[in-house]
Amino acid sequence: MTQILPSYIQGSWFTPPEASVAVDVHDASTGEIVTRVSTAGLDLSAALEYARTVGQASLGALTFHQRAVLLKQMALLLTERKQELYALSSRTGATKVDSWVDIDGGIGVLFTYSSKGRRELPNAKVFVEGPVEPLSKDGSFLARHIYSRLPGVAVQINAFNFPVWGALEKFAPAFLAGVPTLVKPATPSGYLAEAFVRILADSGLLPEGSLQLVSGSVPTLFDDVRLGDLVAFTGSASTAEKLRASDSVQTGGVRFTNETDSINASVLGTDATAGTPEFDAFVKQVVTEMTVKAGQKCTAIRRVIVPRAAMGDVIDAVQKRIAARIVLGDPRGEGVTMGPLVSAEQRAEVLRQVARLQDAGGELVVGSTDAPAIVHADGTIAPALDGAFVAPLLLRFDAAVDAVHEVEAFGPVSSVLGYDTLDEAIALVRQGGGSLVTSIATHDPDVAVALMTGISAFNGRVLVLDRDDARTSTGHGSPVPQLVHGGPGRAGGGEELGGIRAVLHHMQRTAIQGSPEMLTAITGIWHQGATTHAGDTHPFRKSLAELTLGDQIVSESRTVNLDDIEHFAEFTGDTFYAHMNEEAAAANPFFPGRVAHGYLLVSWAAGLFVDPAPGPVLANYGLENLRFLTPVSPGDSIRVTLTAKQITPRETDEYGEVRWDAILTNQNDETVASYDVLTLVAKH
Repeated sequence: MTQILPSYIQGSWFTPPEASVAVDVHDASTGEIVTRVSTAGLDLSAALEYARTVGQASLGALTFHQRAVLLKQMALLLTERKQELYALSSRTGATKVDSWVDIDGGIGVLFTYSSKGRRELPNAKVFVEGPVEPLSKDGSFLARHIYSRLPGVAVQINAFNFPVWGALEKFAPAFLAGVPTLVKPATPSGYLAEAFVRILADSGLLPEGSLQLVSGSVPTLFDDVRLGDLVAFTGSASTAEKLRASDSVQTGGVRFTNETDSINASVLGTDATAGTPEFDAFVKQVVTEMTVKAGQKCTAIRRVIVPRAAMGDVIDAVQKRIAARIVLGDPRGEGVTMGPLVSAEQRAEVLRQVARLQDAGGELVVGSTDAPAIVHADGTIAPALDGAFVAPLLLRFDAAVDAVHEVEAFGPVSSVLGYDTLDEAIALVRQGGGSLVTSIATHDPDVAVALMTGISAFNGRVLVLDRDDARTSTGHGSPVPQLVHGGPGRAGGGEELGGIRAVLHHMQRTAIQGSPEMLTAITGIWHQGATTHAGDTHPFRKSLAELTLGDQIVSESRTVNLDDIEHFAEFTGDTFYAHMNEEAAAANPFFPGRVAHGYLLVSWAAGLFVDPAPGPVLANYGLENLRFLTPVSPGDSIRVTLTAKQITPRETDEYGEVRWDAILTNQNDETVASYDVLTLVAKH
């Protein structure tokens, strides 16, 4: 791979001329040239327009569920081919564990969004948020909030440390939303991003224009993006501020999010003294965050905040664990547990920042900045001559200085700070200016509550670590796709991942006002007041292919008598006084006297609307939004109106979900209860 790394744009691979000025990319361990990177001759404007036209059209033809199924197929394919990615990943300095975090972590994001998309989104192209908002007394004018996909392209500018996960954690929610993606990986590890994109491109799974890759710089990007486009940046806070200041973001309407370097912290609780499970879990976590990916993680622990009396114990424990567990070397060498930084340039930058911390008063108490001896690929142990190796480094600060809260050495580097009170610990966390994550190690709920109350507004995520979750915890530095990944202030203010929130970030929320008929057409959900169909065929005799929104049945009436109420009470054991004691029930401000059980009425309603013969309806699997609105007294009668409200075929099954609007009314046409009935119905 010593040729110029190609880009994947407009549906084909583009390689700049060999004579182009290109940047050499080196193996992080050996210094050998891996590839060269250039975008000479690449038409970025055309690539963006291709996404806005061809990519938008191909993704727009699919529903949320259809896109979700494709994400699963991509995840399965990358799983089959991941050993190819692992082999390349080692050249970036990643150990097997590091590659697992990046490669398997990225694949896991695809699986998660595929699952969440099918469970939490409709099999439709529009997402409806929140309840109906009535805007007129007679129900003829309503409003809903809907999300529709943005008409542009999602541009990713990714960091070097996670070339697979960093791209897929942005790609998955954009793809699920129906917005095409253009990936711009960081140069030092871009060849790994190119490899996974090539696997997907060759598979035929990608809808045309849904994913493009630019291998190299994009200096004109902010001249070419426009309203409807999104830019997601991962990198330094200083670069993010420059990008945010561009006219296209400030006045052009381009959505810009960033996840930047943050001075994350881990706080040892006052109760977590040496010898406790919390102390041991804390130390293990600190060493893990210093050494996984050689500390090149935006979520790594940079500030180790501990009770002042415990500083010595923590330093000793960290030093012993590093000595026992960490073997520095070429990831292809036997027994290596920590690899080099991604490049010689990054090594120089980390050592420069360590020097700044030392100049500010930091005492180096674990490790050395001298070139370390390492395990080479052939198993020999010798000084590192060409690789980007830095040993794990721990500094101690005995006095309060600003630098420890401002300077980030983006490598295997952390600093220990002492505190005397929880208020002081909170203040130290806050001095980081906003972080992606802070963890707390404590088994004392009062300590956890006090710290959480003081630091949550300054963090995107807080992990509480104790003996009960230490074994199952995903860890301080591991974002998961179900939860928000981002943080306030210095961390950038973004919210990458975060489940369906991240999907909705690629969509526009719009308030839609109109008649029930128009809202039904726009949302794919039947609204009260819209057209109904009460034909001769019971709706339960219709398959998904035959059923339409508004199909309705109005049942016969059934009268409730006192014997029914008492039988239900005896049969179920629900002898609540409102059903059994006339005097006590009448004294209750909600009841006129003895009343029927709400669940008796719901049970009777099922008997009133159910068609009992085997047929397309396969199962009733739940009720939602059940409300009891008007009490039913002995002698009252009830009937039910059941209307097909939402029809959701399942892409991979021979059945789908039908949501029915159920309204129980009494003899005076007052609403007794309302709820949604959920059924599984055969497609044919």
